[in-house]
This record gives sequence, structure tokens and C-alpha cells, in this order.
Amino acid sequence: MSDLTFQKRLASEILGVGVSRIRVDPARVDDVADAITREEIKRLIEERAIYVEPAHGNAGYSSKLRHVQRRKGRRRGSGKRKGVRTARMDEKAAWMNRIRKMRRYLRYLRDRKLIDKKTYRRLYRLAKGGFFKSFSSLRTYLVEQGILKK
Repeated sequence: MSDLTFQKRLASEILGVGVSRIRVDPARVDDVADAITREEIKRLIEERAIYVEPAHGNAGYSSKLRHVQRRKGRRRGSGKRKGVRTARMDEKAAWMNRIRKMRRYLRYLRDRKLIDKKTYRRLYRLAKGGFFKSFSSLRTYLVEQGILKK
């Protein structure tokens, strides 16, 4: 069997792929072994004596299964997490989501005349000051204070 390392290297440069993907037609090995110039290699590529093996991708079957499980909420426990809580969800982004939800709700109540403007403004300021930990704590406060009925 001839040593075709030089020819394969030239072909890989011409075709722009790795040497490991270059294949030679077993019937034309002698022709390829005789080729020593780029022009000869290019001619052999055109004649399909030298060709490129298709790239193999990963099937990704197990990663797809994992993705499905994660979408269901599995594999997301504390043992899988690295870093602090704020590394996964930025504090500012979390605050923005919370405050926007509360303000949207307060606006809804004001527009439907369920609370007056003065109460709206007071609750708005409380929300801004971080008085309510979450949207549900705002709702609880409204019910406890008798501002809203359940």
C-alpha cells in the first residue's frame, strides 16, 4: 500500500477540510500516489478519485432527552446549580419583573375604580419602597386592610 500522506494533505488544503476526512478511491490508489502537484490533485478531485467523507455530527439523543426532562422541571434542583442565586437571575431583572407586575395590577384597580387615586398613589409608593415582597404579598395586604374583598 502506498503512502498517500502528502497527497491527502494537499487535497485537504485544496478542499478546506481536515486530513482525516479525505478518502481515496481504492481502484485509483496508484494514480493518486503518482500525483505530486496541486494541479494533478485538483484533476483527481474532479475525477472523484479523491473525495471528502461527509462530516459526522453527534446524534445528540441523550442531550435531547435531557432537554425534554428539563422543560418538565426535572434536573434543576439545588444540586445542579452552581453559583449564587443572582448568577442565574439578575437581581435587577427580578426586581423589574416584580415591580412591573405590581404596578400593572395597581393601575388595573385604579382604572376599574376599585381603588381611588389617593390609595393608588400610596400603594404605588409602598411598592416602590420594597414594602411588598411579591405580587401575592400585595394582594394579601389589600385584603387584610379591607381595601379589596376576596
